[in-house]
Amino acid sequence: MKNAISRRSFLKAVGIMSAAGALAACGGKSASTSMAASTSMAASTAASGSASGASIKLWTYPIGGWGKDETVQELIASFNAKYPDIKVAVEYLDYTNGDDQVNTAIEGGSAPDLIMEGPERLVANWGAKGVMAPLNDLWTDDAKKDIYESVNSACHNDKGDYYEYPLCMTAHCMAVNMTKVKEVGADKYLDTDKHTWSTEGFLNTVDALYKGGYENVAAIYCGGQGGDQGTRAIINNMYGGTFTDDAHTKYTADSAENIKAIQTLYDTDGINFDASIAGGDEITLFRNGTLQMAFCWNIAQQLNADNNDAGLTNDGDEIMPMAFPTASGDPKLCGGIWGFGVFDNGDEAKVKAAKTFIEFIAADPDQVKDSVLASTYFPVRASVGDIYADNAIMSEYTKFMAYLGDYYQITPGWATARTEWWNMLQRVGTGEDVATSVATFVQNANAAAEA
Repeated sequence: MKNAISRRSFLKAVGIMSAAGALAACGGKSASTSMAASTSMAASTAASGSASGASIKLWTYPIGGWGKDETVQELIASFNAKYPDIKVAVEYLDYTNGDDQVNTAIEGGSAPDLIMEGPERLVANWGAKGVMAPLNDLWTDDAKKDIYESVNSACHNDKGDYYEYPLCMTAHCMAVNMTKVKEVGADKYLDTDKHTWSTEGFLNTVDALYKGGYENVAAIYCGGQGGDQGTRAIINNMYGGTFTDDAHTKYTADSAENIKAIQTLYDTDGINFDASIAGGDEITLFRNGTLQMAFCWNIAQQLNADNNDAGLTNDGDEIMPMAFPTASGDPKLCGGIWGFGVFDNGDEAKVKAAKTFIEFIAADPDQVKDSVLASTYFPVRASVGDIYADNAIMSEYTKFMAYLGDYYQITPGWATARTEWWNMLQRVGTGEDVATSVATFVQNANAAAEA
């Protein structure tokens, strides 16, 4: 069994951040501002009515600035400038126990009126359980034309009922300590313009760092589901494996390509399977110099300056974002779609108030740009345009949007599959045969998908 990161190293970590997981793709031509205006007008007509005077509860996961009260309160103030009679109370969730909080609230009859997250929760989980209010009236024909089709398809179930109205999206990637990579002469393996590299180049970089004295180059974190998009992406990309079938009906992680990737990661010096940490912990260990690579990364992490200058580690080393390595040269990144869903709590006035909030924040042409900017991610509406044209870091990250792959998080049994995934990685970390571990994962995940 390989040595995991020491507990002493873990205790050195401070300011642990949690990362979100989901997947989207982007494409299409720009739509006009008039389209956005007509979308907003139609949605406003559908959402208003008896909403005036209602008080609603918004729960939001830490989606960029939407996890910060100062930012959210500014957005609510803008909403109240137009709708002063609708009061919005906010509660902030994290990815450690947020799902438990929501599920407990649902079971106790105290679910929030409005929640911000992605389709894997709003559509495939709570929507499938019948506790969400359909948002079909917000999805006007103009909205469907304006919102990228790949995002549209992730926001409704197979019957055509929409349980999410999206606001923003991003591509999840990985990152390396470029200062250390250059120090050991491994920068030749990275295409820093395209932010891509081959599987061979990745393994050569890990080897160079390990031989250069960095014992903990990277971690296959598996203490929980937090940031699990990173471990799925490194494994699926290395040799071209998949996580589900194209139709999103079953899990296919037991392919020969995935088994080879997991075995290679396990056998590689400098990469440790660590059951004591999840994605947020890995980010902290990368920031503080314990790890030289992070698999749990995206633009929000690059911009986070809570403990250091944005784009640098705590020691001032350069952070270089990278697509996950592939043998084919065609990376397939996991990504995130985030937006709003409404719980059906039996109060039509609250449902209408929640829809009014959604259409203002995510569809009003005078507001939606600021709502997206608050997330530090990218717009799902073509009409919003390039909101980061003058921002060098954000413009660089737009390159990753071209690498977005399939949005498989809406596969049935998703909640069970996520748990089975990190349990599988833990078993591999203790030395269980990789093929056996993955077979168990697929069996249990597909049983949940068929239930």
